[in-house]
Amino acid sequence: MLALSLGQAKTIAVLIVIVLVALAIGSAWLMKTIAQKVALIVILGLLALLVWSQRASLDECSDKVREGGVQVDTTCSFFGRDINISTKRSS
Repeated sequence: MLALSLGQAKTIAVLIVIVLVALAIGSAWLMKTIAQKVALIVILGLLALLVWSQRASLDECSDKVREGGVQVDTTCSFFGRDINISTKRSS
């Protein structure tokens, strides 16, 4: 069995504390980076979903205009902005 003196035990304890503090700082930096990446992915994903749903809404509105045979210009909404859909064909 390996016997440790009081001095050796204190030295080992100090080294373990230093290693644990270094690991804590490193993991805090890494977690911050991972959290930032995850947050950015979530934000960009939500924005992509929002744009896709708005595009789909605009597409449905234009399909209704085409199917209805409407001969007047129609306005659809895209992110709260009015988009004019003209029934006149350009040559």
